[in-house]
Amino acid sequence: MSEENKDWELEGDESVQTLTRPKEKTKTPSFYKVIIHNDDFTPRDFVVHVLQRFFGKNEQTATELMLQVHHKGFGIAGLYTHEIAETKAFQVNEFAKENNYPLKSTVEKE
Repeated sequence: MSEENKDWELEGDESVQTLTRPKEKTKTPSFYKVIIHNDDFTPRDFVVHVLQRFFGKNEQTATELMLQVHHKGFGIAGLYTHEIAETKAFQVNEFAKENNYPLKSTVEKE
């Protein structure tokens, strides 16, 4: 059997055999939360803007989430695969830094 067919299995009786590829098992990716943390300096309207710009929230949803962040100390902006969550958190942190605000977002496994 050639090297490229080494993953194939033989099926059937001894007179006729068929090569079949083993069934591939797909794994559901893990999800990660992007968490926005409260601070005493970032204006509420900036947080709403961040939630709309980076997480696609409408104004009402963004405002409700901003209030949750303000009252509870944090809020979950979204649930994504690892790479997307890390990218969004990085974008939020950089955007806040560019605008001289200490707003912080982190990523945590679901």
